[in-house]
Amino acid sequence: MRIPFTGIALSLAVCVSATPVTAAHEFSGYVAAEGRIFFDDPLYGGQEAYNVSIAAQPEYYHEWESGSSFIFAPFARLDSADPRRSHFDVRELNYLWLTDDWELRLGVGKVFWGVTEFAHLVDIINQTDLIEHIDTEDKLGQPMVHLSVPRDWGVVDLFVLPYFRERTFPGPRGRLRPGMYVDTSQTTYESGDKERHIDFAARYSRTIGDWDIGISHFTGTGREPTLLPGTDSIGRPVLTPFYPQINQTGLDAQFVAGQWLWKLEALYRTGQGRGFFAGIGGFEYTFVGVRDSAADLSIVGEYAYDDRGAAATTPYENDVVLGCRLGLNDIASTEILAGVMQDLDSPTRGLQVEASRRIGSNWRLSLELWLFLNPAQDDLLYNVRDDDFARLELAYYF
Repeated sequence: MRIPFTGIALSLAVCVSATPVTAAHEFSGYVAAEGRIFFDDPLYGGQEAYNVSIAAQPEYYHEWESGSSFIFAPFARLDSADPRRSHFDVRELNYLWLTDDWELRLGVGKVFWGVTEFAHLVDIINQTDLIEHIDTEDKLGQPMVHLSVPRDWGVVDLFVLPYFRERTFPGPRGRLRPGMYVDTSQTTYESGDKERHIDFAARYSRTIGDWDIGISHFTGTGREPTLLPGTDSIGRPVLTPFYPQINQTGLDAQFVAGQWLWKLEALYRTGQGRGFFAGIGGFEYTFVGVRDSAADLSIVGEYAYDDRGAAATTPYENDVVLGCRLGLNDIASTEILAGVMQDLDSPTRGLQVEASRRIGSNWRLSLELWLFLNPAQDDLLYNVRDDDFARLELAYYF
């Protein structure tokens, strides 16, 4: 991992030393043991039927009397099967300077944009940590200067992103990968500055009655690489990542109407081949107090579209996703989420189930099931057609 920590640490030291200190130090985080078992024989040589790993993410947080704060959250995983999945990252290492009129965050941070349940199209600030999970929810820390200006007429967020993070991919021995593994040692860029190209982003957000609306724009190195065919050092066919310069304008909106929640994300992107439009939208309806109990049941339905069709670089090009979320609202915070994705142009179907429950005050047990059913040969999920798996994690939070 190559991050310019020297400059970041020096800048943070200057900011922190200029701030009056109080004794509000907080230590928290978690340590987790994970096991994954794959139900079918591997498609590619060197892969395992199962893997076990341990992960840890401690966090140090300090807040001053002024409201300014400092956070440091490193992350590490050690995996038994895929050497690439054994990795270290700094998820957050930043100083927040808080005033009455604006907020300035300097360092390595995480920013999330989006409202939909099953895919987040407009979320572009942080790079995806794909070796952590196929759902693309895990993100690498992003070096940034983030200025947020809240006003009565909305919030303006401005970003300067001085260093690019490459996407992580499973190695030759890893499961849930393309047929040809991605050789990240041969990464190329459209920009001559490579990973040191300075990217910019801006977002305007506002709440108007029952509406939450966000409009964003990003210009710089695209977080999603184009995978090009190549060969590695011993002549094996591989895929090599190429990162183009893109412009992306995005919209996210959410409307609350009683127990209904309507959601939309849409974008238009240029630079990654021809310009294209993509969007995902749908609803969430919650039954509160099911059968006079404390449990809440939410029904979720979403439709995703990408006008690149079969050339889309995500599985969501013309798909419907239906799901439900059950929250028991019990002392153990038991939750279950299940969803089925159906491609409307092919028999490709995916099933996802997630469940979690707290054990005592410090432990949490999580279970996931992922099935890739009848994937068409021209679908991205065809590469993982024999990678159906179950994942069990036991985490201790402190």
